[in-house]
Amino acid sequence: MPTPVYLEVGTKKVFACSLDWPGWARAAKTEEVALEALAAYAERYRPVAEEAGVRFPKSAGDSFDVVERVKGGATTDFGAPDVPAGADATPLTKAQAERLATLVAATWTVFDTVVKTSPAELRKGPRGGGRDRDKMVAHVLDAEKAYFRKVGVKEGRDAFLEALRAARQPQPELATKSWPWRYAVRRVAWHVLDHAWEMQDRSD
Repeated sequence: MPTPVYLEVGTKKVFACSLDWPGWARAAKTEEVALEALAAYAERYRPVAEEAGVRFPKSAGDSFDVVERVKGGATTDFGAPDVPAGADATPLTKAQAERLATLVAATWTVFDTVVKTSPAELRKGPRGGGRDRDKMVAHVLDAEKAYFRKVGVKEGRDAFLEALRAARQPQPELATKSWPWRYAVRRVAWHVLDHAWEMQDRSD
């Protein structure tokens, strides 16, 4: 069965994002190449599902069903997914919330494992750029503070998971700038895994 995905289409980049597997998302210059990249990362995503104890089909990356296209913006072209899918507006059931909480927690465990096995100094990019390990970790944690506030959470990862499992709605004062839960989990997981995979790729 094809894996449902949506495409966030900017003017310079396109993100192909799995709807059911938070964090499994890749970007490229065209829709076709973005989907190819997503398929190529299926096996790199598998450890997340295994850590969460959720079955990840062997055929997950074999074919995709593009269920929606959303218009991206400057953030998309900069290199980060930024627009929720229409399906993200659907309220979570308790079972769905628990599944998402388990998967996003698994991305943190995978990230921590990568950090422990990565050198402090990472190989630089072709132009000498890129954060080293500890600065990358600090960047991920700092970004999460801003992400968590989008769902009315200020206390950190444990509080984020607690609120998610309760499918609690964002606090009223954040209503005008909040993220739907499905998108919030996808964005948090994407950022964690994007840097975990970068760390792996840049480790000697």
